[in-house]
Amino acid sequence: MADSNWFHYNKSYLTGTEDLEVQLVIVWAIRNVGNCSYAKRNLIDYACQSANHDCSNSQAGYLCSCTKEYQGNPYISGGCQDVNECDLKDEYPCFDNCKNTMRSFICSCPRGTKGNATMNDGCRKKYIFTFALKLIIGTSIGALFVVLACFGSYLLVQKTRLIKAKQRFFEQNGGLPLQQQMDSFNTTTFKIYSIEELEQATNKFSEECILNHMNVVKFLGCCFEVKVSVHAYEYISNGTLYHYIHDKQKTPIPLDVRLRIANESAKALAYMHSFASPPILYGDVKSASRLLDDNLIAYVSDFGASKLVPSDVAEIATVVQGAIGYLDSEYITTCQLTDRSSDVYSFAVVLLELLTRKKALYLEG
Repeated sequence: MADSNWFHYNKSYLTGTEDLEVQLVIVWAIRNVGNCSYAKRNLIDYACQSANHDCSNSQAGYLCSCTKEYQGNPYISGGCQDVNECDLKDEYPCFDNCKNTMRSFICSCPRGTKGNATMNDGCRKKYIFTFALKLIIGTSIGALFVVLACFGSYLLVQKTRLIKAKQRFFEQNGGLPLQQQMDSFNTTTFKIYSIEELEQATNKFSEECILNHMNVVKFLGCCFEVKVSVHAYEYISNGTLYHYIHDKQKTPIPLDVRLRIANESAKALAYMHSFASPPILYGDVKSASRLLDDNLIAYVSDFGASKLVPSDVAEIATVVQGAIGYLDSEYITTCQLTDRSSDVYSFAVVLLELLTRKKALYLEG
C-alpha cells in the first residue's frame, strides 16, 4: 500500500533497470480471533507471550506490545525487558549518580553534596557533619556540664561553710542572748550591722571613709575567732604619753615638744569631731590613750569608748570608760555625755598634765 499522490507515471519506469524505492504502510494484526478478549480465552494460541505486555484491538484482530517502562518483543516469553533509564539520558536526565530500578530509576547527588541531580550542576557541596565530629562535640558539651555542676557544687559548699562560720562566730561572741540583751537597750547605743549595711555605709569600703589623720592610729583589722574579739592597730613604738611625763626614769620632755604634742592631739580630736562623717565622740580622752613614736609624734588610740554622733541628735546617753580625773563634771552629775564638750573637758585635763607634769588625780598637798 502506498500514498496515491506519491506516484507519478513515467515511461522510463517501463524500460529502466534501477531500483525503485516505494513508500509503504503495512497494516497487520493477528486475525485468528476477533479481539483481545476472545484471544485471552485460549492461552495456547494467545500470541502475547511476554509477562509484561499489553493487548490492543486492531480491526478484526489484536496486537501485542510491551507495557510502559518495558521494551522488547512481546510475542516471545521474557521478551519484554525493563528499560534502563540511566542509558536514556535524553528522556530521563540524570547528571550524577544514576541507579536503575524495576520500572524506574534513582538519581542522586554524590556523597558530600546535596541538591537536584536531574539538573546540570544541581549538586552542591555540603558541610560534612561526621559521626566523629558529633562525638567530639557531644563529649565536650557533656564535659562542660560536668565542670559547671562541680563548680556549682563547690560554690554551694563554700556558701554553706560561710553561713556556718558566721553563725559560729556570732554564737562565740554572745549569740542570741547578746542580741536580746542589746535589743533591750536604746537602739542608738548598741547595734549589729550586716556586711551589706556596712558596704552601703562605707560606699563599698571606700578608702575615703577610713579615719585617715596623721595623728590617729590606723586600724588594721580584727579577729572574732576567740572568746573576746581582738582589734589590731598600727604599732607605735614609744609607749603612752602618760608614762613619758610621769615616769621618773624617763628624760623630761622639753616644753616646746610638750606643746607640739598638745597641738597634735588637739588636731586629731578636732578631726574626729568636725571632719569625720559622721562625727565621733572619743569618750575616753586621757594621757594613757595618747601614743608616741620614736620622734615623739602624738597619736590618738584606744577607740573602745568612742561613739558615732547621729546627725539629728544633740546629746546621747552612754556608758563612758573614762578614768577618774578626766571625766566631765556634768557627766558625773547627770550621766549624760553632752555633745563634744565632754571630750574638750578631758583634753583640757591632758593639757594641764603636759604643762605641769602632774597626774590628773593629784592627791599630794
